[in-house]
This record gives sequence, C-alpha cells and structure tokens, in this order.
Amino acid sequence: MRVVVDFDECASNAVCMGIVPEVFEVRDDGFLYVLDEHPPEQLRDRLRQAVNGCPTGAISIVDDE
Repeated sequence: MRVVVDFDECASNAVCMGIVPEVFEVRDDGFLYVLDEHPPEQLRDRLRQAVNGCPTGAISIVDDE
C-alpha cells in the first residue's frame, strides 16, 4: 500500500500525525511530511482512521499491485 497526500488540500493540522505518528509528521515549518510512503500492512486500520479523520480529505491509501 502507498500513502498519498494532496498537498494542495492539506491544512497541516496534524490530525493524521496524532493517529499515525509513524507515517505523518508536521514539523516546525508548519508543513506535513510523509515519513513512510509505503507503511507496513499492520498500520492499515490506523491509516484508514487518518484518512477518515482528515478535515480536508487530503489523504488517501492506494493499494500497490
């Protein structure tokens, strides 16, 4: 799986970081960074929570084929 963020929509509000800090980080510069674009499968449920919790809908999960 791959995590995709639409940075044009992202408000860097850190909701996703609060749910999956292993994958998302909002740094001191105020921008969101994806720490692991291809996270392990065991994080899928928490990533779905981050997708659903994103106020701007900027996060998606793409299944690799």
